Amino acid sequence: MHRKFIATIIAAALAVTAIGSAPARADDDALKALAAIAGIAIIGKVIHDRNKRKSEQHTVTRKSSSHSNGRVYDLKPRPLPQRANRRLLPGNCLRSVDTWDGRVRYFGKRCLERNYRHVDRLPQRCAVRFRGEDRSRRGYEARCLNRAGYKLARS
Repeated sequence: MHRKFIATIIAAALAVTAIGSAPARADDDALKALAAIAGIAIIGKVIHDRNKRKSEQHTVTRKSSSHSNGRVYDLKPRPLPQRANRRLLPGNCLRSVDTWDGRVRYFGKRCLERNYRHVDRLPQRCAVRFRGEDRSRRGYEARCLNRAGYKLARS
């Protein structure tokens, strides 16, 4: 805004100076003055268009905070891709039970079937069946799933 105003003032000053300096040869000098004014106007328009294009490139805004340069940015978090969600196992399905061989941590099969869409894609080598204190249990061993790249979803 200020640059356009200053460019207009300079163009007007040059035009007035060029017209006032040559009273004797008015025709030749008037043509030169008009050419100078047109040249300045063209240069001003090019500069204005360039600045406008630069400002349009920086139109991303963020509502949460502003930086020292005065630009405001609006960034929205993207959802995780489906393949990343597939590796997060529900924490409420993690069980721990004492067996003859010691404590076993596993994800209950029935709980996973209710709360996790990709049960059929879990590695079968991690499937376990063992006898707990009171009954037989089925599920997937937590340590084996962890080695296969599955993580516990923290909620």
